[in-house]
Amino acid sequence: MESTPQRSFLQEVRDSGAWILGFVGVLWGIELINAAIGNQLLLFGILPRTVVGLRGIVLAPFLHGSFAHLLANTVPLLVLGSLVLLSGRGAFLRATLIIAIVGGGLVWVFGRSALHVGASGLIFGYLGYLVAKAWYERHPFSILVALVAAVLYGGVLLGVLPLTPGVSWEGHLFGFVAGLLAGWDGAVRRRKVEPTLDV
Repeated sequence: MESTPQRSFLQEVRDSGAWILGFVGVLWGIELINAAIGNQLLLFGILPRTVVGLRGIVLAPFLHGSFAHLLANTVPLLVLGSLVLLSGRGAFLRATLIIAIVGGGLVWVFGRSALHVGASGLIFGYLGYLVAKAWYERHPFSILVALVAAVLYGGVLLGVLPLTPGVSWEGHLFGFVAGLLAGWDGAVRRRKVEPTLDV
């Protein structure tokens, strides 16, 4: 017996929830290890314009300065990550890679000479992704998802400004920019696979 569309959607939501919970669980596991060894893993963050700092482009989103830092990122990461996952796991992974590599790369090029760590670049990137995807697709569901994201977390965009000492506003800004790029990319890829109708 075939599953109903409702069951399929609920299954997709459940699987997506498991994915994002698993990802956040990995972040907490890494922070536990980091705390146990005196925060030595922070040396793997992005250190702009240094060869050793290049590794941070990939690793920085997994590292946090403290449990408070990770806790502040956990809920928005769960919510916005889940909203991005509504586009599908493939789209989520592609968007995450674009945000991490492009956003992290821009931090490496233009950021202040300090260690930049944390998943907040992904958070800003996911928000940018949802906004750009809605703008380029003009699909009612994408627009609704973007509106939900904007209502819940639109206020965090102040974080792209250098207002708070010790906070990587560059990571926020370039994460958001990379998210806009990822959203455009997702919309373009979706257009390519959707059939056209000639009348």
